[in-house]
Amino acid sequence: MMSTEQQLQMNDELDPDQFSSLPELYDYACLAYAKKSAFSALGSTITYSELQEYSDAFSWYLQKKSSLKPGDRIAIQLPNVLQFPIAAIGALKAGLVLVNTNPLYTAREMKHQFKDSGVRAIVILANFCSKLEEILPDTGIELVITTELGDMLPPIRRIIVNATARYIKRMVPEYKITNTTAWTSVFSTSSLTDKHRNVNSGTDTAIILYTGGTTGIAKGAMLTHKNLLANMMQLRAVSKSVIRDGQDTIVAPLPLYHTYAFMFHCLTMVYAGNHSVLIPNPRDVDGLLNVMRRVKPNGFVGINTLYLALCRHKDILSVDFSDLRFSGAGGMAMTVNVAKEWTRITNCEVFEGYGLTECSPVVTVNPPGHVKLGTVGPAVPGTQLKVVSDDGQDLEQGATGELWVRGPQVMKGYWQNAEATAQAITSDGWFKTGDYAQIDSDGYVRIVDRKKDMVIVSGFNVFPSEIEELVNSHPEVFESAVIGIPNEKSGELVKLFVVPKSMSLTKEQILQFCKLNLTPYKVPKEIIFVKDLPKSNVGKILRRELRERELRNPSGV
Repeated sequence: MMSTEQQLQMNDELDPDQFSSLPELYDYACLAYAKKSAFSALGSTITYSELQEYSDAFSWYLQKKSSLKPGDRIAIQLPNVLQFPIAAIGALKAGLVLVNTNPLYTAREMKHQFKDSGVRAIVILANFCSKLEEILPDTGIELVITTELGDMLPPIRRIIVNATARYIKRMVPEYKITNTTAWTSVFSTSSLTDKHRNVNSGTDTAIILYTGGTTGIAKGAMLTHKNLLANMMQLRAVSKSVIRDGQDTIVAPLPLYHTYAFMFHCLTMVYAGNHSVLIPNPRDVDGLLNVMRRVKPNGFVGINTLYLALCRHKDILSVDFSDLRFSGAGGMAMTVNVAKEWTRITNCEVFEGYGLTECSPVVTVNPPGHVKLGTVGPAVPGTQLKVVSDDGQDLEQGATGELWVRGPQVMKGYWQNAEATAQAITSDGWFKTGDYAQIDSDGYVRIVDRKKDMVIVSGFNVFPSEIEELVNSHPEVFESAVIGIPNEKSGELVKLFVVPKSMSLTKEQILQFCKLNLTPYKVPKEIIFVKDLPKSNVGKILRRELRERELRNPSGV
C-alpha cells in the first residue's frame, strides 16, 4: 500500500495557483487543445477551438446586448446538450455567477431557487418553459434565452430533431413568455472578434449550487473560482495515472447541473483536454449502451444505480470495454457487489469517491491501483479530515463519528444565510458534513450513513446503508431501502422496502436472511415489496420520500 504522502503528492504541473480564475483555465485549454474534440451530444461534436468561439460569442452577447453586470446570477436549466458548457463558460467569461438548475424541477422548486439566488437571466430548454411561465412574474428574471434540443446540430438535423421533439413526441408543452431570445439568434448577432472579458478574482463566487433539497429547504452553496480550481487540481492529481491528457473519451451520463458531473466534465476533463460525450437522458439505458458501443470509451462516470442497471442489462457484453481505464463513482454509496460485477464485466475497477456540494464537491477518492472496496478512499491532496463525536470531541482512529473536512475546496458559505453558514463551518474552517464515517490506519474513509437518515431503535443507532448493503447481496434482490418508523415502545422500528428480482422471493426469506446476519434490533420489523424505489434525477434513492409516503399511508407505500 502506498503512503498517504505518495498518494497525495501533486507534481509542479498540478498547481492550484496556475490560474487565477475559471476563464483563464478555459483560455488555456482551448488554446492548448484547439483541434481536439471537447464535447459531443446527440451525434454532434465541437472542438476546443469551437468551444472558445461559441463561449466568447455568448459572453459578448451577455455583456453588450443585455443589462447584466458582473456578479449578477444567471440560471442554466438544460439537460446534457452542447448548449450547457457553452452557456456556462460564456457566462463565467462575462463575470456572471452560475446557478445550475435541475431541468426536472417543479415550478415551485424553480421559484424558490430563482427568488433565493436573485437570478436575473436564464438559459432554458423550451421543454421546461411552461413551468417557467408559471413563476416568472414572481422572480427577478429579465432575460430569458430559450433553446431546443437540436439547436447545436447541423441545419437539416436541427430541423428534424426540433420538429420531432415538438410535434411528434410532444416534448414541448405550450407556453407564452414574451420577449424571449432564441439561442440561435444570440450567435447571429454576436461578435467573434470582440473578446472583452470581465476580470474575476479567485475569491469571487463563480457558482451557486443548491443542496439539501432532499432533506429540507435547499440552500445555495457559494463556490468561488479558487474553490473550483483547487478541487479540479485535486481530482486531476488522483486520476492522472489512468486518464491521458488530450487523448481520452469519457462518457458523461450524469447531468452537468449536478456538482460532481460539472466538476469532472466541465472543469477537470477540460483541463486535461479530453472529450466528454454528453448523454441527455441517462435513464435510456439502451441509448446509453448504443453510444458506448460507438465511442469505445476510455472513461465512464456514474452512480451505483446506473452501474447496477448497466450490469444487469442483457446487452452489456456487446460493448467493447478493452480501452476502459477509468470508472468513477460518487453521489451515493457504491455497493461492493455492484463494484465487483462491473469490474468482472469491464476489467476496470471502480474508483469510488465521496464529496459534497459544499466541497466543490470532491473530498476523497480511491486511488487507481490502490482501491479498497467498501471505502470512498483517502482525502484528495491538500485536504484534512477528522471524525468528531456528537458533543464536538475529536475521536480516535477507527471510531465512528461525524466527518469534518478542511481544505481549499470548502465553500465560501451559504448564499445570504449567515446562520446556516455558521452552523456548518467552524471558525477555524472545518466543514461539518453531516455524515457518519470511520477513518482507518491508511487514511481510507468508510461512510457509515447520513446523520439525518439514522434510525434509533431503543437507543441503538441503526444505519440504513448497513441493512441495505446486506439485503442487496441477496441473489433475488434488485435493490432496497430502509427507513425508521415511529414506535411507542422502542422509539423507532426498521422498515425495509425491497425491489425483488423474481416473483418467487418471499418476505419470510428476506426476514430469515436478515436474522442470520444482523443483531436483533437491526432486523426489519416490516418488509414491503415494491416495483421500484423513489429516486432523484441523478439516481439517488430518496429515503425522505419513503418516509413521507409512510406518513400518508402507514400500511403500505
